[in-house]
Amino acid sequence: MQSERRRESARARARLSAEVRRILGGLGYEEVETPCLVPAPGMEPHIDAFQATFVPEGGGTSRPLWLQNSPEYAMKRLLAEGFERVFQLARVFRNGEVSRTHNPEFTMLEFYRAGTDYRGIMADLEALVDGAARALLPGGEPRVTRDGRALSLAAPFETLTVAEAFRRHARVDLEACAGDADRLARAARAAGHDPGPPGEAFDDVFFRVMLDAVEPRLGVDRPTWLVDWPASMAALSKVKAGDPRWAERFELYAGGLELANGFTELTDAREQRARLLEEQALRRRLGRPGYPLDERFLEAVGRMPEAGGVAVGFDRLLMLLAGAASIEEVLLFPAHGFWD
Repeated sequence: MQSERRRESARARARLSAEVRRILGGLGYEEVETPCLVPAPGMEPHIDAFQATFVPEGGGTSRPLWLQNSPEYAMKRLLAEGFERVFQLARVFRNGEVSRTHNPEFTMLEFYRAGTDYRGIMADLEALVDGAARALLPGGEPRVTRDGRALSLAAPFETLTVAEAFRRHARVDLEACAGDADRLARAARAAGHDPGPPGEAFDDVFFRVMLDAVEPRLGVDRPTWLVDWPASMAALSKVKAGDPRWAERFELYAGGLELANGFTELTDAREQRARLLEEQALRRRLGRPGYPLDERFLEAVGRMPEAGGVAVGFDRLLMLLAGAASIEEVLLFPAHGFWD
């Protein structure tokens, strides 16, 4: 019985991989491979990388390397070199992440397109999810059941700004509080939410409300695009030219799963360096491992064309299509059991 489940899991993964390649290929994307061992991992404050050491054969100076937690830096270097549409089904690694939806080693689908913004990438990803669902689900019907409820994966998806989602699901006026932690904490408390202890940073209060009141209500009957995030969470994205309080960033939610995170890509190398230095300092304050800056990536940012990109949790998309409750159900050898 166990071996049959594994075979079916392997077949489902292979079918979805083939559909990803078919659909993105039809949209003009080229598949690429970039190194898993990198000189500097992503700097996200709450994501830790696995470290390795390169020891030259026959002597020489050893050097630290890391297993990639995303292929983003390398793929953006390809954009700077003239690649226009690229995608990758990448093996990525994140230390300490084990849960119903996390495994320390997993598959990330990332794709980037020159000459577009986050809306163009959203359109491509919507076509991918809709198309894969129609190709793989019984009868070609893009519909699954999650937690006892029917969920349509047919385009178009619902779109909400973060501010709209906070008003609708948390009764908090985020636009009146943007960037002001104390004001957001007062508004959250007045709406019946726990904003945490006094003195919390804006982002911390935001995510308390987001995880408690907003996220569980997204993507229930159909997938939800959550767009235009607070500028403090811009990461590697551009802020909106007409309203710098918000960043051109999106996330995609469906059936209780966060499936994707994408941007209009930042192309200002000086601004990107400043943001990475801020994240580097925050990692130090949090007691997280320190990582160097990727200077080749930073040099490439200044040569990048206008572009959009996205990271998609491939295993989570497979969970959604297969009706799996845990990521372990779609992995042949999850960390629990394989490492023990």
